Amino acid sequence: MQENYLAKWLNNELTEAELAEFKKSEAYASYQRILEAANTLEAPDFDMEEALLAVKNKRIFKDNTKVVQLAPFRMFLRVAAVVAVLLAGAYLYLNSLNESITTQYAENKQVVLPDNSEIVLNADSEISYSKKKWDKQRNVNLEGEAYFKVAKGKRFTVITEGGSVAVLGTQFNVENRRGFFEVTCYEGLVSVTFNGAETKLPAGTSFIAINGKMINSDAPETNLPSWMNQESSFKSIPLKYVIAEFERQHNIMVETQNVDTDQLFTGTFSNTDAHLALQSISIPSQIKFKFEGNKVLFYAENTP
Repeated sequence: MQENYLAKWLNNELTEAELAEFKKSEAYASYQRILEAANTLEAPDFDMEEALLAVKNKRIFKDNTKVVQLAPFRMFLRVAAVVAVLLAGAYLYLNSLNESITTQYAENKQVVLPDNSEIVLNADSEISYSKKKWDKQRNVNLEGEAYFKVAKGKRFTVITEGGSVAVLGTQFNVENRRGFFEVTCYEGLVSVTFNGAETKLPAGTSFIAINGKMINSDAPETNLPSWMNQESSFKSIPLKYVIAEFERQHNIMVETQNVDTDQLFTGTFSNTDAHLALQSISIPSQIKFKFEGNKVLFYAENTP
């Protein structure tokens, strides 16, 4: 609902389209009941001529009490209704707020959820969840990459643009970047929903989709994702995703010249030593690199 719909609705200024959209909001019914109740109230009878006469004859008050001019009672009721609506809206808004945690480039962050589940966020990532509704619904929205250690309990769901992951209690890693979606299960069993199809992942297996297509993946070689050990590892992954991860881990912009960024890369680079990482990327890919100011240029060996 747009923020100005409430005021326009009270003044009967909404267009038909805006009114239809406003009526779909969860709070509309409450606002309507408040306004209807306010409209049924009537101001007490007030004889203006008699009051004026009383003032002239100085019979209203025999003392020096000040006379306060009263605004029309109906206007007061309308203002009261607006205040009640705003308070109700504020309550609904505050109860719908989500907790949000983000990381910047070259930053990791650990988060403990209300049920003591743990999340470690990789660089350039964000999670959000409803703290107030957590006991009823353990849902986490993820953009980027994170490692989850889920406490046993109700269904725990990680929601991303690429797909969703559901578990009861386990340890797993989820990465959702533009065109890249990967889930690796390290303990227990996870359920991955991708393009409407569900895949069960037991411990020691991974699910990878690139540009909307599933690809074969090998079993993880460690019991934690490599980035948690200050490294980034890849197995037959297009070079452009490797370069993007280097940018996130080192906060260094990368440009390429005459480089096939769709070529597959297998290898590992350091998340703490930028120069060593560049060598680890360039040598297997048979490309060169050089620093240009605060940027790095990858270029083919035969580039003039």
